[in-house]
Amino acid sequence: MKKNDSPTVTDVAALLKREGFTPSESELEALTGYLTLVLKWNKVMNLVGPYSWKDILTILIIDSLHLNQFLRSLPLPAAPVTWDFGAGAGLPGIPLRALWQEGEYHLVDVREKRAMFMEQTVKRLRIPNTTVYKGRVEEFMARHDPADLMLSRAFMPWEKLLDLVGSNIKSQGRIVVLALEPVPQDLIEGWSVEKEISYSVGKDTRYFWSLIKA
Repeated sequence: MKKNDSPTVTDVAALLKREGFTPSESELEALTGYLTLVLKWNKVMNLVGPYSWKDILTILIIDSLHLNQFLRSLPLPAAPVTWDFGAGAGLPGIPLRALWQEGEYHLVDVREKRAMFMEQTVKRLRIPNTTVYKGRVEEFMARHDPADLMLSRAFMPWEKLLDLVGSNIKSQGRIVVLALEPVPQDLIEGWSVEKEISYSVGKDTRYFWSLIKA
């Protein structure tokens, strides 16, 4: 890797500031550490595709910073139990947990190498109250009590997601969806829209929806 392909904390801070974010020093160190590990692992397995570190930060990790702000705007329990399914390269969860460390957080992925990457990254960055489960989401849910919050970033279409996960979310629990389209009008009965935001990433408009269970 060329020297200018290795981001420093100062590099990350400057780029995030241009995007409107000013994380603390400890948060910047964690975000830079995560970015460095993604670049390292990406050389031997296709974690995120052929992105430069600047693209990984401003196209992929940036979602986690918006998500941090979104979650802080919701009336969540004091210590929510959160599920992140199909977590893959640890997105949005690991960068999110560098900023938002409320309650318990579970990263779930069936793919062994990606689960290994997440386990080692969580341990290396010393991210608290965050665990990795390698296996199918159905198996994971069968072994755990219902959650307060589930995050979905390109895991599956929202209709299938509500059908699969809905009975395993607590009453008044939430599913937060990251999507490229606004919240649909024809939600499944028993769910309602709590909040929606949108923001721009390059030419894309991205949305977060919070769907709350009756």
